[in-house]
Amino acid sequence: MKSPRWLVPTLYIIFLMLPIYWLINMSFKTTNEILGTFTLWPQEFTLENYRKIFTDPTWYNGYINSILYVVMNTVISVSVALPAAYAFSRYKFMGDKHLFFWLLTNRMAPPAVFALPFFQFYSAVGLFDTHIAVALAHCLFNIPLAVWILEGFMSGVPKELDETAYIDGYSFWRFFVRIFIPTITAGIGVAAFFCFMFSWVELLLAKTLTSVAAKPIAATMTRTASTSGYELGLLAAAGTLTIIPGAFVIYFVRNYIAKGFALGRV
Repeated sequence: MKSPRWLVPTLYIIFLMLPIYWLINMSFKTTNEILGTFTLWPQEFTLENYRKIFTDPTWYNGYINSILYVVMNTVISVSVALPAAYAFSRYKFMGDKHLFFWLLTNRMAPPAVFALPFFQFYSAVGLFDTHIAVALAHCLFNIPLAVWILEGFMSGVPKELDETAYIDGYSFWRFFVRIFIPTITAGIGVAAFFCFMFSWVELLLAKTLTSVAAKPIAATMTRTASTSGYELGLLAAAGTLTIIPGAFVIYFVRNYIAKGFALGRV
């Protein structure tokens, strides 16, 4: 007897969603219940973990700090990558392929390689423990990725569009902003998504380059786990809230990501 077609996909989705469910389940439990019993749902339902996050400045400031430098990094990365990707897609120059490959090698390097140089440099110029410090550090990884993604989308736009605009009297920047960019909105959405997600989940650089004023939520979670004991319910609530921004971003750019898969750039 053949199993229904939906059985395997359903089991796979359940398998993927199980850790998320368990995280949410733990967030409504006390730490004693988490450590003492194994239950599929809270026996002593509590909102204390979420209350502490929204009332303790250490916690909600961590979320604000993370959102600030992630948004800054996404805007900077995409803004810089757009003209760079256009140059790679439209012009041929000496060493263009080598330069393109060199950009991608920066993305391949682990963040730990750059943690110490960034720390020393930012400390020397007074940028340590600022949002812009983390945003610029993440640009080292996100700009090459954004250039690679956008170059693929731009190469799919016929060059005749550029030529027609120039014949009609458009300046380069007027053409680029008013005509070209709207044709690659899908690519911009995909690039912004990956920049956002890398910057949101990256911990090492964000923790190394901040101390108090710009400390991200991920660093706050690790500090709590190491100095305040195992407050598992509180950490689960913080983890649950950390998933929400990424879920919103995925919802709004899901169609762009699907197009990126179709074009072979994701």
